[in-house]
Amino acid sequence: MTLRLFDSLTRELRDFVPVVPGKAGIYICGLTTQAPPHIGHVRFAVAFDVLRRWLERGHGYDVTLIRNVTDIDDKILAKSAEAGEPWYALSYRNELETAGALEALGVLPPTYEPRATGHVPEMVELMETLVTRGHAYAPADDSGDVYFDVRSWPSYGELTHQSVDDMSDAEDADPRGKRDPRDFALWKGRKADEPESASWRTPFGTGRPGWHLECSAMARKYLGDTFDIHGGGVDLRFPHHENEVAQSRAAGLGFANYWLHNAWVTLGGEKMSKSLGNSLRVSAVVEEHRPLAVRYYLTAAHYRSTIEYHEGSIEEAGTAVERIERFLRSALPEVDTLVPDGSEDLPADFREAMDDDLGVSDALAVIHQSVRAGNTALDDGDADDAATIARSVVAMTDVLGVNPLDPAWSTGGSDADDTTTALDALVAGRVQARAAARSARDYEAADAIRDELTAAGIALEDTAAGARWSLARSKGD
Repeated sequence: MTLRLFDSLTRELRDFVPVVPGKAGIYICGLTTQAPPHIGHVRFAVAFDVLRRWLERGHGYDVTLIRNVTDIDDKILAKSAEAGEPWYALSYRNELETAGALEALGVLPPTYEPRATGHVPEMVELMETLVTRGHAYAPADDSGDVYFDVRSWPSYGELTHQSVDDMSDAEDADPRGKRDPRDFALWKGRKADEPESASWRTPFGTGRPGWHLECSAMARKYLGDTFDIHGGGVDLRFPHHENEVAQSRAAGLGFANYWLHNAWVTLGGEKMSKSLGNSLRVSAVVEEHRPLAVRYYLTAAHYRSTIEYHEGSIEEAGTAVERIERFLRSALPEVDTLVPDGSEDLPADFREAMDDDLGVSDALAVIHQSVRAGNTALDDGDADDAATIARSVVAMTDVLGVNPLDPAWSTGGSDADDTTTALDALVAGRVQARAAARSARDYEAADAIRDELTAAGIALEDTAAGARWSLARSKGD
């Protein structure tokens, strides 16, 4: 089957054909490290983690995924000045919290995670190429600024399908030296109130890179002049990605063959952002909710669909996760953790859903249908069929990063295993006592045992094959 992806540039579904057969190169714009991340920030990482997993596990591609860190920009300098700490200290602290948030949500680490400040030579080289080709200029005002000349590139606006004349002015730099107010900054000359540590010397003057230049240079360094997929949030389409396309292609690079954009997480119909004061920090959310439930919540909607956050939405995701996990624990009672080895056959309807522009909603429907079929097999006493179905469910959920048996979601080691063994023995004894009471028609005693287990956080489910038990997790587990 062929993987089809919606390309934002052509506005159509396109068959995925990689530049190099058997390989896939992906660049996604990481976070600017001015503050800790909220769940709206990290949706992009979850969405492209699913893409990466499907390319690897669904189609066998060798994937190189680059997720950059924008560790220098206007907001970082402003925040550090407000906090009275060095910009690099603030940036690094937020970078570490971001990395922790993505790990907590089961996002696989990128192949490389370059920082903007570590790639200034590559940026200067690209900027010099654009100046030589007549697509960029340094104003004759000794400011140190360098601008991209949007009028010099006839295709400017191709990603967002806009005419230059209809665009608003670029607000990323002082317009004093611009030929056109829509020209955007490749390089920003150092201002008197900015720290010397936040500037680098170039043939055009001392300063720091513009945001757009950073990503073009880093994508080229790690993926080559032409690569497969560039992704990010839909809010980055303009001006960031539009400017990346223009400067990269004006420099003679093929750049990205496919552009993918994920939609927002909204609250009350508005984009979740710090400026609106409605952010939900990941570190706080995963203290209140099970991280696997948060991951499921961010994964369950199609990546191009907006997620509207509301009270109870993560609890609903947690209920779905519990349903899957309860089946897996019952069907594979001897297995504590399980990660597919790649040899498992994925159901055809699951593959079809994922190949249709990563149709996770339909893919999850297949998973839940399988869980229902597996529970029916358990009720009928067909343990072998239930185990086969369970392994298929593990393989499917692993593609989406929501496999409850993945050790990444486990919180303990050997001590936890010992505790589980002891708990299983204790609960099994009470379950047997309840079964004996029911056989003797002492329903009062049987109900008392069930109430005792419920109070202890143990959920019982009566089936034709006997009672099954599972932990009734609290929402912070």
